[in-house]
Amino acid sequence: MLHILIIGAAGGIGRQAVDLALQQGHHVTALLRHPNKLPLAHPNLKIIQGDILQPHTYKDHLPNTDLVISAIGTSGATFFNDKPTTLYSEGNAALLAAMEPTTSSRVFFISASALDISPVLPWYARLAAKYIVQKLLKHMYADLRKMEQNIKASPLDWTIIRPPRLTDSPVTGHYRFAINSFLTNALKISRADTAHFILNNVSNESTYKSTIEIGY
Repeated sequence: MLHILIIGAAGGIGRQAVDLALQQGHHVTALLRHPNKLPLAHPNLKIIQGDILQPHTYKDHLPNTDLVISAIGTSGATFFNDKPTTLYSEGNAALLAAMEPTTSSRVFFISASALDISPVLPWYARLAAKYIVQKLLKHMYADLRKMEQNIKASPLDWTIIRPPRLTDSPVTGHYRFAINSFLTNALKISRADTAHFILNNVSNESTYKSTIEIGY
């Protein structure tokens, strides 16, 4: 049984992490800017209002927390609505700074697979990543790069997840992943299986201070 803090708990991966963690018997504290976006009641769930950019709203929940999951995302971000943002870099920098003085050191972050063009993807996927995804999401990707730089300088036991195209398919528990390397033909993964990977690799030391590609 773990005590887990999930930031961005109403988002796609965040909500899946909440549901799966509760199913596994863990205690979950869900941090949301708008708590009404998580209409869920469970004896092991505590919902608090807060903001990753404002550590005073959650720092009291960090001591003795076994796992922190940052599943934040910009509201309404799409290929055709990409706006400059500092949410990922500044928000997660604030989280790292808040965690360092505490006993809480295990933390997962969500990034994106197309930050680096994988040489083992099919040629058409490489072209799409370089000339479509990176171009249309240039602001979000620029901030994700800053975020990853900040994380990689941290002494905490961090893991960065770089999922490819995310789907809403149910959890299967069957997927592949690569640690600090590229995953062949990683074209999609469900939000539910991304959450499954996180919750089932909390104590996997080979994933500490590592970047993970995941896919089917």
